[in-house]
Amino acid sequence: MTRFRSSFAALFLALLTAGCATSSGAPATAIAQPDIAAAYLPLHGRVHLGIDTADGAAMVIAPHIAATNAHNANLLDPKSVIGVRQDYDLMFFRTAKSAEPQTAPVVMGQSVVAYGQGSDGELRVAHGVVRAIEHCAGCTAPAYFTFAGNAGPGFSGGPVLDGSGRLIGITFGYKDEHGGRLIYAYDMTRVREEFSALAKRPN
Repeated sequence: MTRFRSSFAALFLALLTAGCATSSGAPATAIAQPDIAAAYLPLHGRVHLGIDTADGAAMVIAPHIAATNAHNANLLDPKSVIGVRQDYDLMFFRTAKSAEPQTAPVVMGQSVVAYGQGSDGELRVAHGVVRAIEHCAGCTAPAYFTFAGNAGPGFSGGPVLDGSGRLIGITFGYKDEHGGRLIYAYDMTRVREEFSALAKRPN
């Protein structure tokens, strides 16, 4: 896990320094898939001593349980938080929503669609192609995957869908390199495993 942890730390730092002032992706009027739309949660709140605002998203992954990124903590009511996974940028919290979207495994080279929130509060959409699926030693699920696309600020915690509209991941960061942008997301198997591990943790 050492290599993954160091890589994650670098990605998280890049995410923190990327800024939240501009929108990425394109404006979207709605999420076409009803089950995804029912499970999607826009997040908005104040950060940086309450002066600036930020946007993000979350997804319901089980009845009344939602997942987002730990770096979206300022966008949530602390009383709703169930817990955070230390080695991953994942936070789980309680929600009134009970929808469970259909999920599928991520596949190399597949076209994907991601959703997030713009700085103006509107829904945004980004399209891309899966470039890599990263594994870690001893893990039963991928550590994360990357796709080339135009997502960015506001997409943190939002859904990544395959061509059939099934949920395959949750976005957690992005990195600009070589004139393009790579988006980083957790595979849904990883998300479920991390929630399971959190639920089994002694109180």
